[in-house]
Amino acid sequence: MSKTKVNDDLQRERDKCTFNVTELINIIDGGIQKTEERKKQEDMVLKEGIHLEQVPSEYLSHKEKYELAVKKACLLFKVIRRMQEEENAGMENYRAVLGGKLGSAILQDGSPLTLHYVMFIPTLMGQASVEQQVHWIGRAFDLNIIGTYAQTELGHGTFIRGLETTATYDPKTKEFVLHSPTLTSYKWWPGGLAHTANYCIVMAQLYTKGQCHGIHPFIVQLRDEETHMPLKGIKIGEIGVKLGMNGTNNGFLGFEQVRIPREHMLMKNSKVLEDGTYVNSPSSKLAYGTMMFVRVVLVTDMCNYMAKAVTIAMRYSAVRRQSQPKPNEPEPQILDYLTQQHKLLIGVASVHAFRLNADWLWNMYNNVTAELDAGDLERLPELHALSCCLKAVSTADAAECVERCRLACGGHGYMLSSNLPSTYGLTTAACTYEGENTVLLLQTARYLVKAWQQAIGGHTLTPTVSYIATVNSGRRLPPWENTIEGIITGFQRVAAGKIGLCVSNIEKRQKTGLSYEDAWNITSVQLASASEAHCRAILLYTYYTETEKLVETVSPALKHVLVQLVDLYVVYWALQRLGDLLRFTSISEKDIDELQKWYEDLLTKLRPNAVGLVDAFDIRDEILRSALGAYDGRVYERLMEEAMKSPLNAEPVNSSFHKYLKPFMQGKL
Repeated sequence: MSKTKVNDDLQRERDKCTFNVTELINIIDGGIQKTEERKKQEDMVLKEGIHLEQVPSEYLSHKEKYELAVKKACLLFKVIRRMQEEENAGMENYRAVLGGKLGSAILQDGSPLTLHYVMFIPTLMGQASVEQQVHWIGRAFDLNIIGTYAQTELGHGTFIRGLETTATYDPKTKEFVLHSPTLTSYKWWPGGLAHTANYCIVMAQLYTKGQCHGIHPFIVQLRDEETHMPLKGIKIGEIGVKLGMNGTNNGFLGFEQVRIPREHMLMKNSKVLEDGTYVNSPSSKLAYGTMMFVRVVLVTDMCNYMAKAVTIAMRYSAVRRQSQPKPNEPEPQILDYLTQQHKLLIGVASVHAFRLNADWLWNMYNNVTAELDAGDLERLPELHALSCCLKAVSTADAAECVERCRLACGGHGYMLSSNLPSTYGLTTAACTYEGENTVLLLQTARYLVKAWQQAIGGHTLTPTVSYIATVNSGRRLPPWENTIEGIITGFQRVAAGKIGLCVSNIEKRQKTGLSYEDAWNITSVQLASASEAHCRAILLYTYYTETEKLVETVSPALKHVLVQLVDLYVVYWALQRLGDLLRFTSISEKDIDELQKWYEDLLTKLRPNAVGLVDAFDIRDEILRSALGAYDGRVYERLMEEAMKSPLNAEPVNSSFHKYLKPFMQGKL
């Protein structure tokens, strides 16, 4: 934390906090030992000074930004590798560094090595045979090779079956021939692909004995390991500047009859024998394991980005004073305005809601993965559906939260030195990569429609959709209960009602002569809405039930605040979805009035703890990288310090005055 004098307003906020901030820090981290480990990790990384920049990176050219990102990434992972050796740890250190906190402090505009750890290695672990893992994973972990993962193409993204890259088996040479038959078949977007990686896992249409067997993963060498020159037949480069993540080195990749050994097809699930015989996987969904892993991890990353944004905006709101609603009185802190509390406190609650849901989803992912290894595929579709909708809702909510925080900071939030625009660039990108959000919601809808039909048929449903059967058991709407449990039940009724309407509308449209897919398409807006409602019901239920368990072991003062945050989150979303509740439940106008008053009372009660709650996210200034959100609250001094770093301030008169402005003003240009 900052060693300079803390702003008086910010200090007063901390003095009136009603709970022990350190206690909440430990809970968020997962225990005192986890907090100590995190702080040790941060100390170890930050003392290297990798995050320090002589010239702020926003003033560099695109080429210079990439070169700086490579330098930083190499130095950072050198430190992480040392930590791995000292602690004999698994992937935990890599996850921490690649996530939305520590990693983004060093590489604030993305890392060219992220996909090596987030997709290349996990794909090898999940889809390579034991023999292949022995050959590849050690080299990948030691960074003897650098990999990426190429699935999306110029012409196809989320629709995986539409990918055009081909891998045709040649039994004469026992090789696969990779080819890009069209411009739209070029791989497009993979991070680190353009100039960083020398190997790549490529998803391609597998052809053998004249038959296509769909998308399969292949490991392909792209560049010479010594010279880094592209190999014969490899067409590779960078895709250009983007809204954000410009240090990621996203690239394009095309193949001109590139041959690879048969053993370079990842064969844990499906196989091609030497004679070209195809051996099928027990489930086509097993190939989607890497994407599910990344979607699960993304929920945690979104928590980190939201925590950074709301920390910045909350501290700034405690320091910033504006307007004079009462004559002859000092300007109030903008945090005293209820509208500002409305913008920001829901962000705090959202971080806790998604954090507990992310932990719950991570545990489910590990359990289902263990079941898969044992040959049990029963819960795989449930995990797939859940990871799809939680990824979609968490990324959309995170992007909205960060933008709301930026707007809450007024003009200063527009400055790059606030770190809010950069954070928004990182969160809004996540709405698209690893599955465009609308498409993912529609994938979840497929599962929900099947679950509805199973419920009607009297079948037992998996846990996350079991509420459908419960809601369907009664014909009449039960009385509305203005309690947290009652609101959650109301959201389950909304989700079930929307799913049921979708099924009914699809069936009606089929009876008019439409095909199932045409009926699905016409109903797709409702289907996406049903998936979002299903996800909201899960988020509310999981946040509430997991907090109920959590508060059994915390101090009374902290319990009180954590329960208030749950109440705020649930009531906020009830007010946001009043139309749905009016349609599918028996909520009344009187109930709505009570909800509004409840919500406003919660904002007032949480107000004294606003700064303490964001301090509990325990994000160091070096990680926050914000002139507005530093621990000491020296907002205006830091804004001026950052302004003076502009190269334009290095000289009192810019050369353009003599070249253009002066001649122009004198009529001589």
